[in-house]
Amino acid sequence: MLDRIRASIPALPPAEQRVAKLVLLDPRSFASLPVTELAERSHVSKPTVVRFCRSVGYDGLADFKLKLAGTVNEGVPFVHRSVDEDDKPADVIVKLIDNTVSALLKYRNDATSHAFERAMVALTEAARQGRKVEFYGVGNSGFVAADAQHKFFRLGVNTAALSDGHVQVMSATMLKAGDCAVMISNSGRSKDLIDASEIALRKGATLIGITASASPLAQLIQGAGHVLLAADHPEDFERYSPMVSRMLHLMIIDILTTGVALRIGPAQRPVLQEIKRNLRTRRYTQPE
Repeated sequence: MLDRIRASIPALPPAEQRVAKLVLLDPRSFASLPVTELAERSHVSKPTVVRFCRSVGYDGLADFKLKLAGTVNEGVPFVHRSVDEDDKPADVIVKLIDNTVSALLKYRNDATSHAFERAMVALTEAARQGRKVEFYGVGNSGFVAADAQHKFFRLGVNTAALSDGHVQVMSATMLKAGDCAVMISNSGRSKDLIDASEIALRKGATLIGITASASPLAQLIQGAGHVLLAADHPEDFERYSPMVSRMLHLMIIDILTTGVALRIGPAQRPVLQEIKRNLRTRRYTQPE
């Protein structure tokens, strides 16, 4: 319902657009407030509020509020609410957690299992053949690449995380058929990453892209034998520290790691158990 309202905004008259923005800003409050207060907050007349409800396909305000309440009461609101300068700590907590949880739930509903299946098969085959599995990311995505490398090397995979543009170009040049290059980017517009992807394609490596579906990087990867794991979300990729995208990308890495671990099977289990035993000796105190 909220997606439909968001998509309809450009076609609405300016006054009704203000009502739509009020809905998206706080759908829970909109569903419970009287029409007088809704009109005041939107700076429109009461009939305009009703006209907005009909413009987006509902019988009137009562029908709209009933459907809206059902939508937002399913869980957290599926809408991005930006933090404001005058927000109190309690508001910041709720907004950030709601934004992250709603993005994760939306991704759960939108994710295509066959794309993950193809990615897991490619990564598992590379691991079994001792081929390279490299994770590329710049800026914020570089930390996600490092986390992916940390997870995959424990599975005995020949893996690396690359965040420097020059090193990415050099490493992509040394890839071969059977190797996997996982490109991680929130915007999908990084020149470094696109350059490395083009080189990896020419070298015959399998590309797996974790990025926005409409980005240049996504378009580059959408070829035969390559896999796009689209990660779309309402967060502006121009933000200095895009947290929602990082959480989505980390979750995708977790899904891939788990899928590959299951496919590798029990052969790697003794090594993982030995790693855990050795790590215990690094702790100052031991559990009783």
